[in-house]
Parts: sequence; C-alpha cells; structure tokens
Amino acid sequence: MATVPTISLNDGTEIPQLGFGVWQVPADEAERVVSKALEVGYRHIDTAAIYGNEEGVGRAIANSGIPRDELYITTKLWVADFGRAEAKRAMETSLAKLGLDYVNLYLTHWPAPATTRYLDAWLGLEDLADAGLARSIGVSNHLPEHLDRVVAQGERVPAVNQIEVHPALQQRNITEANARHGIATQAWTPLGRGGTFEDAPVADAAEAHGVSPAQVIIRWHLQRGRILFPKSVTDSRIASNFDVFGFELTTDELTAIDGLDRGERTGGDPATFNPE
Repeated sequence: MATVPTISLNDGTEIPQLGFGVWQVPADEAERVVSKALEVGYRHIDTAAIYGNEEGVGRAIANSGIPRDELYITTKLWVADFGRAEAKRAMETSLAKLGLDYVNLYLTHWPAPATTRYLDAWLGLEDLADAGLARSIGVSNHLPEHLDRVVAQGERVPAVNQIEVHPALQQRNITEANARHGIATQAWTPLGRGGTFEDAPVADAAEAHGVSPAQVIIRWHLQRGRILFPKSVTDSRIASNFDVFGFELTTDELTAIDGLDRGERTGGDPATFNPE
C-alpha cells in the first residue's frame, strides 16, 4: 500500500496530502464508497454537515477496524450554524453522526459575505479547538479579504483554506494569500469534473506515463504542494485515483498544465455566493 505524503500545518499537526471526498455521495452509498476508499488505502476522509452523509461515513469508519489515530477526518460547519453557540451544537451533532470524539479538521463552509457571521463562526471554531473537539480548524472558499478579517479577528490563523482548484481554475490570488498567512491550500473538485482531460498538456502527459488524465491531474496537485480529495462512487476509479505514486510529472509537464487556467468555475463564487 502506498504511503501518502503529509503536509505540515501551521498548528504543528500533519495532514495526508491525498484524501477521499464524499460531496454529492448519496447517504445510502456513503458507507460503501468510504469503506472501499479505506480498503484501497485512503486514510483522509472529507465530509460536511450539509452533505447529509456523515452517518454513512461514520459507519464505514466504525466497521473498518482501522485505529482512530491512523485516520484523518474532516467535516464542516454550514452557514446556517454560524455563531459561537451554534458552532458548538453543530459540532456535537456531527460528532454524534460520525461516531467520533473529535475530528482532525473542522472548517467553516462558505464565508457568505452578505453578512459577517463567518467571523463569529471562526470564534466558535477556536472554542472547539480549545475544547479538543477539533485538532485543527480552518476555512473554505475564503477570498484574501475574508482571510485578512479572520486572521485579524481571532487568536488563531486558519490551518487550511479549502477552495475550488483544478487546471481550468487555479485561483492564484487566493493560493498566494494562503501562503502569506501560512495557510495550506486544499483543493475541492480537484479534477474539474473532467473539463481538461482532453486538453493536450493533460492528455499528452497521460500517454507519456501510461496513466489516466485523472491520475495526471492528481499528480499535478501533489507536486504543486496542494492537499486534495478526489471523489468517485466507482470502485475502479476510487482505486486508480489512489494509484498515483509510481510516476512523476516533469517540470515541463507541470508548467504546461499550469497554463490551462481559464477561470472556469464548477461551483459558486465566494464573492457573491450566500447560501443559507
């Protein structure tokens, strides 16, 4: 089984660089697909309260027989629960569904900039970290101005900013802001829903290395130092997305993929997206 590299976070903890995501995985499929991911070798699982599948993730964890200290589990606080007291209640609900005493990483899910409630939510996450319910805390979808306000508001700097990153949307302004604050960049929808699979830099690298376009993009993220968690409900793809440690992209191949950025989002724009 491959050894997944880790990244050191700004709070002194380490996070496996390659994980498994369960966004849009139906609740009744979550246990099966997470069980398969754990069987393949993933030890980092990313879920969220709003996904509605924490219970299935929890059953897979419980049935895996894998010691808790070998697993890295992330979940997220939804916007409707932003606030110090609300965050505690939401965390307790998530922990009950997951069957865990703590999570390794707890994130606010969107800044929802029509209000400043994300700042109160951050203080709530600091409380949860102080109580030992989250080993690390971070944010999702935060633009540089949101990061600046969170850092100024709180006692802690977020360990992670989870944002949409793939070859067609690289958001360098955010990744540079993350780096300035010592915040790790974590990529959601890291494969961009296949939108660049047929682009020459990806297709040519796949042919050169005898791998799939998805494997090329996963290697690109890893070699660029990002954390990522591709998602699939297909057993063969769950396995192939993990089988990325037997080759390396060249500097020229990495640079060519860097050149595919064209600002193509698959999800909401943090500047305007205000979920409830």
